[in-house]
Amino acid sequence: MRVRSVVLCLAVLCLAVPMFADSSPVKAGKWEFSFQMEIPGMPFKIPPVKTTHCVTEEDAQSAIPQDKNNKDCKVGDYKTSGNTISWTVDCPKQKTKGEGEITYDGDTMDGSMKLTTDGTESTTKYSGKYLGKCDK
Repeated sequence: MRVRSVVLCLAVLCLAVPMFADSSPVKAGKWEFSFQMEIPGMPFKIPPVKTTHCVTEEDAQSAIPQDKNNKDCKVGDYKTSGNTISWTVDCPKQKTKGEGEITYDGDTMDGSMKLTTDGTESTTKYSGKYLGKCDK
């Protein structure tokens, strides 16, 4: 159960990272994001998680934020190539390392992140769609 909690927390952290990068291919506005985590050998399937997030123009142009709740994790090797964003994450205290990649295509996005937590590997698949202007 501890592995699931750490992986879920990191999945949310890494999903947020691409939404706030310089030269980001993300369109400002309201997005619906979905992620599905897979952990080999897990006795049950983890259900997909959906969330909506308003990305402002300012958010889309600002630097990568530090997660104030998880100062032990560092995002590195952040790269934007065309519409694709890639990064690595290292959380020594949680014994977790990983890498991810997301590609935006106008009103949609798809990607994945692979993590190793204390010897356990997991993959999180991302998808998203642009919903329009942010709610006021």
